Amino acid sequence: MNLIPLIDVSLILVIIFMVLTPMMVRHQLTVRLPHAVSGDRTPARSAVTVQITESGAVTVDGETVRWGDLEHELTLRLPKSAAKTLLVQADRRVPVEKVVAVLDMAKRLGVGRLGVGVTPEGK
Repeated sequence: MNLIPLIDVSLILVIIFMVLTPMMVRHQLTVRLPHAVSGDRTPARSAVTVQITESGAVTVDGETVRWGDLEHELTLRLPKSAAKTLLVQADRRVPVEKVVAVLDMAKRLGVGRLGVGVTPEGK
């Protein structure tokens, strides 16, 4: 019995699942931001985005991070520079204490600009 075609097919399936899994996980996270009348747009390339979902899951630029490892991850992604911006996007049902904790971590790390993500009024 020739096993080479079976091995080829199984390796192709593994590669397909490795490519599709991160995309599926990224699209499953939904954060319903609060509405605001005014706000500034931050260029996406200069900002590091921290999302906090209603269930308490935390992501940094789309990668899931445990709450205990958040400060270490921010240290790696945010060099001490006034040009760096941290944008916190929290679901409207997330306790404000979690948002304040993230903002406090960022200030300790020397982030130049802090922001809270909102949805424009009417959307």
